[in-house]
Parts: sequence; C-alpha cells; structure tokens
Amino acid sequence: MYYRELDEAWAELTAPDAPFETTAVDIRGVPTRTFRRAPASVRDIWMATRAFSDRDYLVYREERLTYAQAHAQSAAAARWLLKHGVMQGDRVAIAMRNYPEWMILYWACLSIGVTVVGMNAWWVAEEMAFALEDSRPKVIVCDRERLDRLVERPEALEDLVVVATRSGQSVPDGVIAWQNIVAEHTGYMPDAIIEPDDDACIFYTSGTTGRPKGALLTHRGCVNNLLNLQFAARVQALALERAGHTPAVAAPPAPPVALLTTPLFHVTANNCAGYSTTAAGGTIVLMHRWDAGEALQLIERERVTSLRGVPVMSRELLHHPDFAKHDTSSLQTMGGGGAPLPPDLVARIDQSLAQARPSTGYGLTETSGIITTVESRFFIDKPGSVGRVMPTFEARCVDDAGADVQRGAPGELWVRGAPVIKEYINRPEATAEAITDGWFHTGDIARIDDEGFVHIVDRKKDMVLRGGENVYCAEVEACLYRENAVAECCVFGVPDERLGEEVAAAVYLRDGHSISAEALRTHCARQLSRHKAPRYIWLLTEPLPRNANGKFMKRDLRRMLAMVDAL
Repeated sequence: MYYRELDEAWAELTAPDAPFETTAVDIRGVPTRTFRRAPASVRDIWMATRAFSDRDYLVYREERLTYAQAHAQSAAAARWLLKHGVMQGDRVAIAMRNYPEWMILYWACLSIGVTVVGMNAWWVAEEMAFALEDSRPKVIVCDRERLDRLVERPEALEDLVVVATRSGQSVPDGVIAWQNIVAEHTGYMPDAIIEPDDDACIFYTSGTTGRPKGALLTHRGCVNNLLNLQFAARVQALALERAGHTPAVAAPPAPPVALLTTPLFHVTANNCAGYSTTAAGGTIVLMHRWDAGEALQLIERERVTSLRGVPVMSRELLHHPDFAKHDTSSLQTMGGGGAPLPPDLVARIDQSLAQARPSTGYGLTETSGIITTVESRFFIDKPGSVGRVMPTFEARCVDDAGADVQRGAPGELWVRGAPVIKEYINRPEATAEAITDGWFHTGDIARIDDEGFVHIVDRKKDMVLRGGENVYCAEVEACLYRENAVAECCVFGVPDERLGEEVAAAVYLRDGHSISAEALRTHCARQLSRHKAPRYIWLLTEPLPRNANGKFMKRDLRRMLAMVDAL
C-alpha cells in the first residue's frame, strides 16, 4: 500500500540539500548519522518559539499560559539559577507531576546549558534520595507532595537549594517559593553558547527491579529526535498525497493541541509530544493524572488534535461509557508508544473516530525518543508494525553472539545514531554492556520486513522458552485482546519442571463481561499454535499494576500471582 510512493518521498526529503539531509559526524570516535541542518542545541528550538507569543502554550485545569508568558517565566528561572551559582554544565532536578512549571523550568535549564534531572514522581523517599545522590544536582524544584517525601530523608537535601511549587502560601523554612522566582527576576533569557554534544538531561530508566540507571541525553540527541518526528509526519503525508489518498492542496493546518497523558519525566511526553507541539507553536494540555472521563472532557473543551499514550489509555478512552456523549471530532492522531499497539486497537481507532489516524512510535529513553514511527494508512495496512527506522539511525537485528540474522528473521534490535545516549551516569559497566561501538542494544526482539518496517516481537528477557520453543508474549497478548471481554492482559513465563517454562496470562475483564479461563484458552488455540495458548490464567478483579509510565509491571505481577492458584 503506497510503499513505492513512500520510498520516493523518503528519498526526496533526505536527498542532498533537502530539508532532512543526513550526514555522518564523529561522536566519541564513532561515525554517527545526524541531520545536516539540525539546530545546534535545544536552546535554538525554544528561542524560535518567541514568534508564537500570543498563542496559548500550556493549559492546566483553569490555568492558561501563552508563549510570551512562558518565555518570561523561563527567562526569569534561568536568571535566578545563574544568580544562585548554577553554571553551565551543572544539574537541576525536577520532581513534580505534569505541571506547567515542569516545561518552563526544562526550557530554562537547557537554554543556559544546565542539565535537567527528571525525577520519577512515583518514587518514594528512598528512591528520590538515591537519584539525588547519583546525579548530584545543585538545585531541586519540586511540588509539595515530592517535598513532603524528601523531608523524610533530610540528609538527601544537604547542600541542595530547594524550590517548591504548588505549595500555596506555606513554604517551609529554607525553601524558596517558585512564584517568587518568576515574579522577581525579569528580563531576557541570558546568552549561552551550547555545543551539540553537551549534556541536556538525565532521565532514569523505568526498570522495575534494582536501582534505576540515569541515561544521559545530549542536545544533539534531543534535537535529532524532534527532526525525526517532523520527518515522519512529512514523509508519510507526502507519500499519501502522491498516491491520491489526500488532496494535493489543503488549507494550512491549525496549530496542534496535544493532550499529554504520560509523565514528563519520560521521553514519550517530554521529548516527543512536548518538543513537537512546542516547535509547531501548539498548545499542550496537561492532566494531573490519567482519567479517561476527564480526557474526553478536555478533548472536547480544548479541541485536542493529538492524544498519545500507552495503548491501555486509548483502549480505556474508546470503551468509556461516555465516549459517544463527547465531541472527539478534533482528534487527528491517536495511539502512542511505550508498548506495542495491539492490532485490534489499531482497527478500533480507525473505525471509532471520524478523522483520527491511528499512530504509534517505538523508542526508548536511551534513544532520546523514537526509533520508528508509523501512522494513518501505513499503520492500518501493517497494524503489527511500529514503522520504519528514522533517518538518523542505522539498525540491525542480531543473534545472541551479536551477528546479523537473515533479513526478516527475529533478532535483538541494535541501533546507532545521533539520538543514542552518551552513557548511563556513574555506570561504566552498564554503559559498556549496552553500547558496542555506538550500537545500542535495545533488548527487544524484532524483525524487519521487505518494506523496511520493524515489527517488535517481544522483550528479549520476557520471551517464554517453552520446551525449546520460543513463545513471544506480544503475540499471545494480541490474540487475547481480540476477545471482546478482555480489557487488559499481560503474558509472561512461569517455571515448569518438565518444559522449563510455561505460558501464563493475567487478565482483567471489561465491566459487564464474563468469560472463563478455559474459553480464553480455546480462543487462543483457535488462532495460535496450541503451545502458545496460556496454560495458567488468572482472572483479576482489579486493573493490572503499572509503573509510572503506564506500562504493566510484569515482574511484580508474576511475583504477586505466584502465591495465587491459577485457573
């Protein structure tokens, strides 16, 4: 479907002197793909948005900030940081929910060469203390809930300047109020010269066991991720236009309005939705926490054009009892990343929304955002794919020895390019294990088809090895989701004395639906090889546990269910 047109559009946009021409530069001794015309730093991206001064930028509940107001507050924060001894190359931690202050402070720091440490808002005091010790920021800016947690570990705050936001009038002694900073430090953004490979931010990986690792992203990586997103939108639209699927002449698009559904301390919300919406002069609508009913209200009120999150969010929105009562006609894209979008959900998005295109992206913290992305007719045609690898990446699928597998065969996906992180801070062994000659080992099993589209088969370590046969959890989950009664499911391996591992599934049913475990096995056996059907099934009465980024916590789930008899 339109693959010849896609190839032609791709070649045109990346040709010499074209907007998305790539080149190779030496980064830490490795020849690395990057966009030739990429801005030098994130500062350049933020400063360019002063042209949108009168437009709404950040919306949170009843609060609204224009670009002009956001720039004024961002410049004030930057001037305050410099006044308090925070210099280029230093670090500032942000620990809060998705409040407007998050984005404002982020742009302030990166615009003067200060590195942001994004702290997980779900962390307890001990985890926060670890991250502060690990990253060594000079300042921490936190909301009241995070501040109250840190008070439990006062030693973690030693030698730190603490700024509190969303604290009302009762700021504790020794803590500086955010509102005073933005009110008292007026003026333009201070000047700074920032190199492409300077540190931009540290985002902690969302692993569910052991200590998290701080992934160090660069300005070049963040900028290239934005351009990859812009390229993906341009190339797919151009291909469809040339195939006659869209009008050759269309009215100029209105500025986008993005509903952020995932936390800003991860690349999905910050580097993808946040960057792309900001660079386009659009509006970012923030939520305190995910709630499908509230999301429907915001889509209607703010005329939201884009909703991206983990797949369960799209599913909950479409299944919400009030879905038909709200005007969702403004939506143009819906989908997300963080986990494969089940094929049934791709079709449901296409059928349920008048103009919205299903979309997904695949990437990691360690790649500053997306590696691949796909939307519209290409996604509908290949609902099991996550799209083509973006221009600033090379990609390989390798076996356990690191040798390339045959084209189309599954193997661990390795990628190399400008968006790959510099390192895991303070973890030289982990860095060496994860990156070989610039190639980042994603830990995901993938195959690349004849059209160059990547299909994520599963997490390498989550693959079930049953009697010598590989069972890929994502395939079984996609099958379970095709049963209408299933709201959420998670497939994993459990120890088995005879086979080594057996396939197991935790299932949460939709309200008002019922189905037996045996019926679910029969459903799977009809569509998959019998050895892939779950031997053990737990029908849960509560939604599956998720981490802060909305992903199901397989290890916690497996540990919890070990004490409960399966059906």
